[in-house]
This record gives sequence, C-alpha cells and structure tokens, in this order.
Amino acid sequence: MEITEVRVFLKDSPDKKLKAYATVTFDNAFVVRNIKVIEGASGLFIAMPSRRIKQPCSKCGFKNESRSKYCNQCGAQLPISIRPTEQDSRDAQAEHKDIAHPITQSFRECLQKRILEAYQQEKTRAPANPL
Repeated sequence: MEITEVRVFLKDSPDKKLKAYATVTFDNAFVVRNIKVIEGASGLFIAMPSRRIKQPCSKCGFKNESRSKYCNQCGAQLPISIRPTEQDSRDAQAEHKDIAHPITQSFRECLQKRILEAYQQEKTRAPANPL
C-alpha cells in the first residue's frame, strides 16, 4: 500500500494542543480525513479520526453521548457512574472509538512520519500571522 497524497490544514490558534488536520490518500483510491496533529508533552503525534461512544437510555433506548445527565429524546435522568479522579483521563479516552486506524506499529510510525513531514512543510509555507 502506498501513501499517494498527504494534505495538511493548519489550525489558527498557536496556543492550543491541536495544531492541524490531515487528509491522507492511499493508492489513489482510498481517503482518510480528519487525522489530527497534536502537540503532546513529548512532541507532535497524530490521532486517528474517532467518534464519541453513545449509551442507550434505559427508558426509551435513545443513544446519548456518554456522561450525559439527561436523555436528549425523553428527558429521563440517566444513571451516573462515579469514577475516581485518576481514571478521568483514561475514561475520556474510552469515550471515543477510532473510525480508522493502523493495525501495525510500523505502519503507524510510517504514517505519522509522512503526516508530520507534510505538517512541517505546510508550516513553512504558511504566512506568519502579524499580531
């Protein structure tokens, strides 16, 4: 499989962790959009596109986003699960599920390298924002 195109779309806010979105084309036949370029504690990394996991209402069955207090369909109060503070960051990650992602670590590293190279090129091309 060949990565045939990487397009990077920079975000305007320099003080935020989210730096850009990328769109990657494989074999001129398949596209993955909304891959995020994020500034972490140890440098830049990519996060694959994901969606929030939804929980069904026990009264009407409507699927609400996790951590919702009330059902968006019938208004019933949803059960509250008490979580320890140290698990909050892990729980926040568990609320999202990848839509598409690399299977092997070697391909993840290859994909991240290509996206971050394209990100650096796009940053040098972008005009500096006067304050």
